[in-house]
Amino acid sequence: MVMQEIKKTREMEKFHCYILFEEVKEKVRMLKSYGIGDDEIDTLLHDDEIFPKLTITKDYKIVIGEENQSEIEMEPLVKAIYLLFLSHPEGIILKCLPDYRRELKNIYNLVRPQGLTDRAEKSIMNATNPVQNSINEKCARIRKAFSYVLPQRLVKYYAISGKRGEVKKIALQRDRIIWEVRL
Repeated sequence: MVMQEIKKTREMEKFHCYILFEEVKEKVRMLKSYGIGDDEIDTLLHDDEIFPKLTITKDYKIVIGEENQSEIEMEPLVKAIYLLFLSHPEGIILKCLPDYRRELKNIYNLVRPQGLTDRAEKSIMNATNPVQNSINEKCARIRKAFSYVLPQRLVKYYAISGKRGEVKKIALQRDRIIWEVRL
């Protein structure tokens, strides 16, 4: 008799879960009909997750975590691009990157104080040329660098992302970012 009670209780739980799941699916459909995108819905669903703090150190290292810190290793130009996007929470439209060329050069000089070589100058020109694919390659390297340290579900908040032709930005909440130095 007790086993039958347990079996009925489990069946009722499954039934309630099914009803709740159908309600959630309907609410998600409603959100989408109001123009809320999948990324925003995903952010809402994971809003209570704990995101490790991102620290930009005095010597421009990018570090994840507080107690068990891990440095995000990037070559100087890739790091400079990341810091450029990080310093623009509103994001940047890639076709407008030539407007940020001087700022990117300044950041690069901070990250690599040995100076701007001809090769680096050319790489910056390529990265800020919206006709070339260089910026997308750099964004892919940034994503890969974070994927070595973070769970895949969190990488999109720390990497540069956005839809094609629209604003690209770093979605991480600004209260999770510590700047030990200003650009």
